[in-house]
Amino acid sequence: MKTISLAFAALLGLTATVFAADATAPVKEIMEATTKNWSGADEDWQDIFDESRLTRIYSKDFVTKYRAAMQNPAADEDGVSPFDYDVIVNGEDACPLQDMTYTPKPGENGATEVVVTFKKQTCMDGIDDKQALTTVRFEVLEEGGKAVVDDVFTEGDPGQPANSLKNTMVQIAKGQ
Repeated sequence: MKTISLAFAALLGLTATVFAADATAPVKEIMEATTKNWSGADEDWQDIFDESRLTRIYSKDFVTKYRAAMQNPAADEDGVSPFDYDVIVNGEDACPLQDMTYTPKPGENGATEVVVTFKKQTCMDGIDDKQALTTVRFEVLEEGGKAVVDDVFTEGDPGQPANSLKNTMVQIAKGQ
């Protein structure tokens, strides 16, 4: 009986680890909302930082920085967001997102990096490479037994490092 209990306990531990390690879950929720936002359908814009998501799929540190950025009077004029662009597509315009892939990778300090690639400009005129892939990296941590997004990195200008959304929020909070 002791052997069966140990085996069962080990199986439970493995199941809990696998469940807790689903670093793609919060990322997929963010990307599904972003995909709907750019679908071209007449649907309401889905705020990826609304209160229900903010406290559920983002880390405590991320939430603190987001709320500090929201306090800046120079934030978005309508008071909905401290950003004046879509932080996932890293711009104000995009086409329906296509060919999305998710690739989780081991990150630093126990984090998981979930790399998402997609095409965002296939419908745009005057673009040299409409098929270009956009890459967004999500740093995902485990907090309170669940996977949460701690930072989002978008591609920087050529030759520049990636843009950290947490760093951007700190700058906004400082009024810069």
